[in-house]
Amino acid sequence: MGKMRQGAGLTPFGAVAILVMLGILGWAVWYAVGAWTAMRGVTISTLGWVFMGLGVTVTFLVGAGLMALVFYSSRHDMDR
Repeated sequence: MGKMRQGAGLTPFGAVAILVMLGILGWAVWYAVGAWTAMRGVTISTLGWVFMGLGVTVTFLVGAGLMALVFYSSRHDMDR
């Protein structure tokens, strides 16, 4: 128990990968904010908001369902 496992830390490649991903995330946020502020005069109807909410809900449920299937199949040895 006193020995540290080698390779347990963050490698330089991992640090670069994290920095690249953070850069891409920052660019995506910058782009989204710019697109959002460029559409000041655009209005969305009530029906548009309803369908937007339904789209978000269905997308979330599909993602949650797929993750549940991943965990279920992993726990019941179905993914070998």
